[in-house]
Amino acid sequence: MDKLKSALEAMFTPSPAVFAIGVAVIILFPVLLHYILGRATGYTSLPSVLLVGPSGAGKTALLTLFERGPLPQTTKSPSTPAAAPTHTSQTPSAVELAVSEDRTSSFRDDLDATGSAAKKFLLLDTPGHGKLRQHALSRLSSSSSDLSKSGSSPAPGKPPRAVVFVVDAADADGLTGAAEYLYEVLLSLQRRAAAARTSRGPGSVPVLVAANKLDLFTALPAALVRSGLESELGRLRSTRSRALPDSGVGADEVDGGGPEEADGWLGEYGSEKFSFGQMMEFGVEVDVIGGNVVGEGPGVDKWWKWIADRI
Repeated sequence: MDKLKSALEAMFTPSPAVFAIGVAVIILFPVLLHYILGRATGYTSLPSVLLVGPSGAGKTALLTLFERGPLPQTTKSPSTPAAAPTHTSQTPSAVELAVSEDRTSSFRDDLDATGSAAKKFLLLDTPGHGKLRQHALSRLSSSSSDLSKSGSSPAPGKPPRAVVFVVDAADADGLTGAAEYLYEVLLSLQRRAAAARTSRGPGSVPVLVAANKLDLFTALPAALVRSGLESELGRLRSTRSRALPDSGVGADEVDGGGPEEADGWLGEYGSEKFSFGQMMEFGVEVDVIGGNVVGEGPGVDKWWKWIADRI
């Protein structure tokens, strides 16, 4: 009986050592439990879609429209949605969006309110200024391990599911500048796909060229935007190929199609004219679809459907 009494007294009158052990258990147990559960479930990340293109093409306006939905209609034209106020992006920004599992939902639908099963993804807007384009190109050219180590991607260790390249279809003179940026994007994807053939690297990434501002009278139709970009890309390819002798590459490599020239050649090597269809050699699908973020016209539904089909 005396032993039991002593034990009860010790339990209800703890020493400083027992008290310290109890506090340590209370503090460390949640941390240990979180660590165990984290190791068991692993890290999951949302798939991402990269939004790129030159400044002023309408990338941020498109991101805002997908995130917030159409704004109230204007008083001048009741059928025309008002433009969301945007600004020139200086840093990448991402928003979380969702599509229904059957891929039939619109960006206007509130999937939470309807209780529909949804698949979430990140839409990442990147700056279009020439000095800031490395934000987008680094995500396309870096390997999955590089992205995971740097932590610069919203989906660590994973390449984007797709790329949406927004171009101003109403600015015919701007197609040259847009083509220069698009050349770098496609070449990065081509090199990524070529590396995946010889290693267990990331696979190919499809590209949507979104010909924006078709609500304007001066806008080119999607077919002319496509042919104009293909022509400019072919010209750039030819110009860069001729510049190789001045870059220190040997004449035998240039004449025989050396590794330096082949690595910088976009599309089918040695072809006279460039077409987006040549990118299929590397598994890179390129579609050109017209639309408009504001005003009257085809809208953005085809762009949303294209994205939803690839999530």
